Amino acid sequence: MEFDTDWLTLGRHRIRLRSTKGFPTETMRTVVEVVRLAIDNNMSARARLVEVVCRQEKTYDVLVGTTMVEDKVCAPQLEAAVAVVLGLLPDQINITVTHVTQKEVDLHFGVYERMLSEKIGVAPPIQ
Repeated sequence: MEFDTDWLTLGRHRIRLRSTKGFPTETMRTVVEVVRLAIDNNMSARARLVEVVCRQEKTYDVLVGTTMVEDKVCAPQLEAAVAVVLGLLPDQINITVTHVTQKEVDLHFGVYERMLSEKIGVAPPIQ
């Protein structure tokens, strides 16, 4: 059993929370909610928050999957905005946007999120 990992569903996002310091905390869930709001309001409808990793010294790595190449453009601005809202330094939030082609994923609700997680390497493939 993994005590450093938890799964959370927020709207259309199925997110894996991982913490190198132990079980994901309420503070980490607050970070996830702020990042989700930023993604929903600034990226395309195809962008999904896939994983948030909390490292030492309150550094957060955010993985986003999408089928739209344009979503990569707004990641640096979102990093700065999220850091300001959470009271962190800009280099403490790292948003990585991974582009997956539409041919690689099924766009049906639920299946799309799972396939993005598999393509990014967050979840193992279903056998």
